[in-house]
Amino acid sequence: MDLSELKELDFNNLGSASNGAKAVILVFLAALILGAGYWFLIKDKRQTLEQRERVETQLKQEFREKQQLAVNLPAYRQQLEEMEEMLAVMLRQLPSRTEMPNLLNDISQTALGAGIDNELFEPRSEINRDFYAELPIAVRMVGTYHQFGEFVSTVASLPRVVILTIQDISLQPVAGPGGRLRMDGTITTYRYLDDSERVASTEPAPGGRR
Repeated sequence: MDLSELKELDFNNLGSASNGAKAVILVFLAALILGAGYWFLIKDKRQTLEQRERVETQLKQEFREKQQLAVNLPAYRQQLEEMEEMLAVMLRQLPSRTEMPNLLNDISQTALGAGIDNELFEPRSEINRDFYAELPIAVRMVGTYHQFGEFVSTVASLPRVVILTIQDISLQPVAGPGGRLRMDGTITTYRYLDDSERVASTEPAPGGRR
C-alpha cells in the first residue's frame, strides 16, 4: 500500500479498500479512540490520583511524626515533671511575702553602704503574675559608676535570691567633683506567691469576671 492509495480511498466504500489501507485506518481509529479516552476519561483521574498520592505521602509523614511523639511521650512527661520540680525549687528561693519588707530595707541599706545617696526609694503597687509577683520601686540615686557596681554586686550576694531588673533608667552627671551621677528610673524585684495567694488570684470576681 502506498500513500496514493490512501489519498484516493473512498470512505463511502471502505469495503473495496485493500487490507493494508484497512489496517492503517484501524490503527488511526484506535489511536484516536485511545487519545480521546485519555483526554476525557483518564487525564482528570490521573491528576486526582497524583493529588491523592501527595496527600497520602503527607499523611504518612504526619503519622510517623505523631508516632514518634507517642513513643517518646513518657520521656517528655518525665522531663516536664522534672522541669516543674526545678521551677518550684527556684521559686522557693525567691523572697516570700513576709520577707519583702526586710528585703527592701536590705536593698536600701546596701545602696547606702556602697556610698550611694537614696534621694528616692519608693515601692509601688505589686503586680501579680501566674506564680510570682513583681514589685516596682521608683528610685533616684546619686553615686559613681564604681558605687553603682558595688551596689549591684552586694545585692546579688544577699542571703535570699534577689532578682532586680532595671527599667526606664536615665543617668545625668551631678555638678561637683568626684564624677557622681544621678540615676532615675524603676527597679523591679520579685517574690513568689504562696498557695493561698495563687488560689485568690484565680478565683472569679463577682459577676463571673476574673
